[in-house]
Amino acid sequence: MILDLKNIYKDYNQDKLVVPVLKDISLQVEEGEYVAIMGPSGSGKTTLMNIIGCLDRPTSGEFLLAGTDVLALKDKELSNVRLNSIGFVFQSFHLMPRESALENVSLPLSYAGVKKKERKERALKALGRVGLEDRATFMPTQLSGGQKQRVAIARAMVNNPKILLADEPTGALDSKSGAQIMELFQKLNEEGVTIVMITHDKKIADHAKQVYHIIDGEISREVGEEARHEEEKD
Repeated sequence: MILDLKNIYKDYNQDKLVVPVLKDISLQVEEGEYVAIMGPSGSGKTTLMNIIGCLDRPTSGEFLLAGTDVLALKDKELSNVRLNSIGFVFQSFHLMPRESALENVSLPLSYAGVKKKERKERALKALGRVGLEDRATFMPTQLSGGQKQRVAIARAMVNNPKILLADEPTGALDSKSGAQIMELFQKLNEEGVTIVMITHDKKIADHAKQVYHIIDGEISREVGEEARHEEEKD
């Protein structure tokens, strides 16, 4: 089990009022799964993503990441988890504008203390994995939106994380580029990469093997046709 969240609650204090955002969320993701969490703006999906990504802590509940009790970790330990166990892909790419594609992909390795020669080798391999080895020296301004997202995915994968966490990965792309990114996610998942994707777009969510819906801070699993027929038989 890569992700095991049990009875997760998240509240925020606003003008002396307690505002519940996540309500009794339980979610299990096995290694190699491809999961989409779908919900409208304000549903709590970004808050859930921040908790899964160890960027925020729940108010209460349990969270195991590859068997590690995340909520028992100190801040420095959480930083190491984010660096080595989770690859992040964001809607707005978050590339360093004055760094080449290769340098952008190398950044997590630099933070991890990997030597320069190995950083370059691993970054080039990661760019090759997303089909951009011939764009290694290009700056972000020389890349299309889809290429920028591919660089961001290569950066997310360069440390061989346990899980790839994607927040609206096609939100800033045209439909053609978005489709190419979804094809890349499919390929990575077939190679064994565990993917959890946050989206509001049903067409994007449908690329995942399992879809969950989050509305008003509560989560439910979307039942596919085969599973629905089995439940009807029972």
